[in-house]
Amino acid sequence: MRYPKLRELREAVRSLFSRPATSAFPFKPHEPFDGYRGKPRHFEEHCVGCGTCAEVCPAGAIRVLDPETPMVKTEPPPMRSLELRVDMCNFCGNCQARCITEKGIQLTKEYDLALFDRRKAVESIALELAMCDLCGGIIAPKKQLQWLAGRLGTLAYGNPTLILTAQAELIPVETGRPGEELRRPDIFKILCPKCRHEVMLKDIWG
Repeated sequence: MRYPKLRELREAVRSLFSRPATSAFPFKPHEPFDGYRGKPRHFEEHCVGCGTCAEVCPAGAIRVLDPETPMVKTEPPPMRSLELRVDMCNFCGNCQARCITEKGIQLTKEYDLALFDRRKAVESIALELAMCDLCGGIIAPKKQLQWLAGRLGTLAYGNPTLILTAQAELIPVETGRPGEELRRPDIFKILCPKCRHEVMLKDIWG
């Protein structure tokens, strides 16, 4: 008859009366370590809506949703939505690493993402868009233009669109209407690159 080894028997008795070696989840929430790649989240106070996170997402978990163009200025103003599908994310961290503000989207420590309804896995934020005063095309979110003007400092005065957006409360802008003949004063309006190119050509060559 083969007798059990005393060492194994001692370990079995000790484990029977000792605390578990693993975490107590789900009875007690587990606290992930620093640097844990959990659920990504857009932070609206820092996000400028540039869409870089959507460009670098290999899983296609982030989408940029813009209204159709051309448009007229409306109330409420046209908005850009950034839609994040958590159920498609592979938590690679590209969005956080490539964010131009470095804080607009970050991976959190949230890991318990099980859902019965996948529609609840979709999160989004919305930012007001800057529209071209002549053609009504989309330029960029106003917050992105303001952020860029702040980063450029005095160099922003080389681009009327940037400085007019950044100082919109101080400088009244005369809104153009599609189809009007281009004039020199149009240089000092909020314009998309295409319309600004045409205005500059008209100003230089007539």
